Amino acid sequence: MKVRSGYFATAVIGALAGLSLTAALALSPSASAQEQAGGKSTELSKVERLNRAPVSKEVLRVKLPHASEHKLPNGLTVLVLERHELPTVAFELELRPGAIADPTPGMASFTADMLTEGTSSKNSAQIAAAIEEIGATIEAEAEYGGSDTTVSASGLTDHMDEILSLMSDVTLNPSFPAEELEKYKKRQLGELEDERSRPDFLASEAFHRDLYGNTNYAVTAATPEAVNAVTSQALTDYHSKYYVPANATLGIVGDVNTADILKLVEKYFGQWKTGPAASMQLAQVPPPAAKRITLVDRPGSVQTNILAGNLTIKRNDPDYFVLTVMQRVLGGGPSARLFLNLREAHGYTYGAYSRLRTDVYRGMWEANTEVRTPVTDGSMHELLFEFGRLRTEPVPDAELEESKRSLVARFALSLESSETLLENALAVKHYGLAEDYWDTYPEKIAAVNAAGLQTAAQKYIDLDHLQIVAVGDAKQIKDVLSKYGPVEVGMPGGGK
Repeated sequence: MKVRSGYFATAVIGALAGLSLTAALALSPSASAQEQAGGKSTELSKVERLNRAPVSKEVLRVKLPHASEHKLPNGLTVLVLERHELPTVAFELELRPGAIADPTPGMASFTADMLTEGTSSKNSAQIAAAIEEIGATIEAEAEYGGSDTTVSASGLTDHMDEILSLMSDVTLNPSFPAEELEKYKKRQLGELEDERSRPDFLASEAFHRDLYGNTNYAVTAATPEAVNAVTSQALTDYHSKYYVPANATLGIVGDVNTADILKLVEKYFGQWKTGPAASMQLAQVPPPAAKRITLVDRPGSVQTNILAGNLTIKRNDPDYFVLTVMQRVLGGGPSARLFLNLREAHGYTYGAYSRLRTDVYRGMWEANTEVRTPVTDGSMHELLFEFGRLRTEPVPDAELEESKRSLVARFALSLESSETLLENALAVKHYGLAEDYWDTYPEKIAAVNAAGLQTAAQKYIDLDHLQIVAVGDAKQIKDVLSKYGPVEVGMPGGGK
């Protein structure tokens, strides 16, 4: 599922004039890059926040337009948002349940990728030429670990008819031609080989496996065996089962008239064969494992990639707001704690960040950094220090307010595009969020206080069950890592 935002209205522009924005930062010179683990974290005091702009205390309040919802006789749900500023239109078809229901790793992704490679009436070249001729875009994807497949299209409103014709053709009538599938498999194998050479991929792969065990939530890429085994018939079978209107929501935003666009949707998607929604039992997320460090051996590596975190919540959990603020304080950018500590104060890395990932199943928060091998010890020390500090010390008011203002400002400024507005409407539907969810988002972020954030940190930054992955040269870093917890050495791909 893509990141879902909201809507940009003229009222927001005026509101932003008095909105509290993130203060400009002028950072003092960092501490010596040679400082090691024994260095005191009070060196952060050398990092100054200067030239703070005057700001308003007013909370951004907006009333956002909501999509009108419609249902075709075959069960397809249609959301329509009229936006008449530009002569453009965007469509996004969301099909559940995506990769989390894969019978074998990669089937949702393979099927989505192959949609534009041929239909019952057009070959791959003809589809590409037709799209190019009208200056449109048509894309399909199913992210690993995600709960939907998306088919998206956009272009000028003058070409709405042609866009919907092409979009419906690739969605409803893919032929999965054998010759194109063989080309696709060769490309996929090359991409997999490239991925497995990257330490960030290896770290993410091991981290997901440690959190989610033997479930589809843990899968970050297909295996070469799965790629080699896929057939046109297997893709056809997957498509027949999951590409049904009862599983789908079509979102539309742009310079359209609702009545007219619904007629076009009926014309091109009304013939979509109806059928029952594919039933799927969500896999149970494994209970948190005891704290451990998984060391992926990469002999000769000159750096250590570190990834650490815990399981958190589903997307519709009320704690989403406090966790959003927590991760912004911890690692949400160059003014957040991890960056200021590991880069500015200690010079260990070019960057250190955290993020929150949520979906229809229990998600995660994670912190990551890539450091030079000799400073692995110091980097681990400072990461754990920052995790612990959020648990034991209330965030100072000024820092907390700055983080909340940054989130609200980013939210408002991100709402400029029609595509963002469309994804907002789809998120409400997909996750079962309240109808006024995005209307009240700024207020709920602003309502987070230091006590609530500290409580959330104590709950979700669970140091007794912290999962840490380090990718690097085991000969150089295993003993260092053992200072911070039990170490299991593995090879890329999961071997021990």
